[in-house]
Amino acid sequence: MCRFVELRNKEIINLYDGSRMGYVCDIEFDLITGKAESIVVPYKTGFWGIFSRNNEYVIPWDNIKKIGDDIIFVEFCL
Repeated sequence: MCRFVELRNKEIINLYDGSRMGYVCDIEFDLITGKAESIVVPYKTGFWGIFSRNNEYVIPWDNIKKIGDDIIFVEFCL
């Protein structure tokens, strides 16, 4: 078992292209089954942070390949 606060401290690494995606900011749950459906990872767009806006990756739970001590490996095509 793993708590949400523990997931927030793990960096997301994309096995698809080797990129560092950031850290978990939220988890989406199915309210009927109570199961986690996806993790949410924020990212910024814009030119050097100027006129940037926050967006997020929503990574389906099935795309999580491994949860380690410090890292979560996912396969996610951007």
